[in-house]
Amino acid sequence: QMQLAESGGGWVQAGGSLRLSCEASGSILDANSAGWYREAPAKQRELVAGITKGGGTTYADSVEGRFTISRDNAWNTVSLEMNNLIPEDTGVYYCAYYTQSGSGFWGQGTQVTVSS
Repeated sequence: QMQLAESGGGWVQAGGSLRLSCEASGSILDANSAGWYREAPAKQRELVAGITKGGGTTYADSVEGRFTISRDNAWNTVSLEMNNLIPEDTGVYYCAYYTQSGSGFWGQGTQVTVSS
C-alpha cells in the first residue's frame, strides 16, 4: 500500500508558474513509475506527465516544453514544474504511483486555476 499527498496547487495568472509536489509513503519501493494527471471541468482525467523509476519521462503534447516532471533519489517525491501556464491548464491535478503489477495508487488531488 502507498499513500500519496499532493501540494502546491493554487491560483495564478496566465503566463505564471506553479510547482506541484507529491509525497509518497508506504511501499514506495514497489512502484516503478509515477505520473501527474489533470481533470479539467467536464473533461476526462488525462495524463499530463509521467516518469519511470529510471528517470525516463513522457509528456502530453499540450504541456511539452512548459512542464517538467522530476523525482528525488529516494523515489518518495515526484514534482511537476509548470511554466507559462494557460487557462486550459486549469483543473484538479492528481499524482499516481504504479507498481510493476499495474496497481495504481492515487492522491486526493490539488486544484490549479489559471486566469486569463
